[in-house]
Amino acid sequence: MQTQTEKSYEVWQPVPKYDRWLETLEIPVYHDYFIEDLRTLPLGPWEERECNAAIVVFAGQEGVSEARVSEIPAGAKLPPFKFTLDEFVYVLEGRGLTTVWAGDGSRRKTFEWQKHSLFVLPRGYQHQLTNAQGNQPARLLHYNCLPVVMAVVPNPDFFFNNPSIEPDRDIFEDESLFSEAKLTTEGGRRSAYWVGNFFPDLKAWDKVRSQGDRGAGASSASLMFPGTGSRVGLPTMPVGTYKKAHRHGAGIVIVIPGGEGMSVMWQESEEKKFFVWHEGSAFVPPNHWYHQHFNLGDVPGRYITMFPPRHQLFGGTRGEARFQDDPHPQIEYTEEDPAVRQRFEAELRQREIENRMPAECYINPNYKWDEGTDGGD
Repeated sequence: MQTQTEKSYEVWQPVPKYDRWLETLEIPVYHDYFIEDLRTLPLGPWEERECNAAIVVFAGQEGVSEARVSEIPAGAKLPPFKFTLDEFVYVLEGRGLTTVWAGDGSRRKTFEWQKHSLFVLPRGYQHQLTNAQGNQPARLLHYNCLPVVMAVVPNPDFFFNNPSIEPDRDIFEDESLFSEAKLTTEGGRRSAYWVGNFFPDLKAWDKVRSQGDRGAGASSASLMFPGTGSRVGLPTMPVGTYKKAHRHGAGIVIVIPGGEGMSVMWQESEEKKFFVWHEGSAFVPPNHWYHQHFNLGDVPGRYITMFPPRHQLFGGTRGEARFQDDPHPQIEYTEEDPAVRQRFEAELRQREIENRMPAECYINPNYKWDEGTDGGD
């Protein structure tokens, strides 16, 4: 039984409602900066959802976003489910089907997915997930903004299978949403903007453009999801290169679709945290921590960045995650800690990969990278 002191403490230092809800679940909950491989992360049975699952609370999510791993048994079809929020789903392993409908189900949309697919489960709609393979489970990564919304509406029943929630938009009006994505010039940045609700293979996606401000000849694409306020980034690095360090707000989950690389994260004036990643790795840079990504493999390095809606990310006119009043959001190569470059070179030597970072970029702040051509990695 709580003492009066404990009750008073909760008034001034309340436990987040989302964390309270997690305590009621009988599935694993992991707390960390970095998960080496979501594909092999131990899961536990979630009887209500009829699947195995786990929640990953990354240090950098900070009450903004949720990352959940679920596993559909071989050949199984999960029970229908309705969620009040939009949810991204990235396929870590397997092949399957998703069916989406509303009301009496007279209008339905079914689409197939495979490993490295990304799709959106639209808010207020019923959906059902099916594993199309009878010999192995399918494993999925789910991303949504339940923690920050639950801080306002602390009742879990409002979000899960709520019969009073109806869709606020008609996804069946535009048949193209779950077909091939369309290129748009909106947004004002040089990276490519692709609009749709389904992307078949993010590992193989080659419709990227120069991201010159990040250095190292990097390219990227922005995947936009109509009506969600959220987006997914697809930054790509050439072999033997690394990008400039930068910082932004909380809640951006990063997952690796393939290749091998390294990242470093640090709070200003604090010790740096290095970790090597590969396919299936995931992490979240904490709020306003600098972080930097390096390609250590013999193929272009790529990572997927899942962004919460813009208003959750402290504003910014150049991308959702920028601090408008941050005087130093990015560290140029000419300003970086020499230990960063030394660590990168040592990792490349160990793998016998050629270093393709030009010496001039470390002494010339105006060095111009070859931006290449649209669509190249």
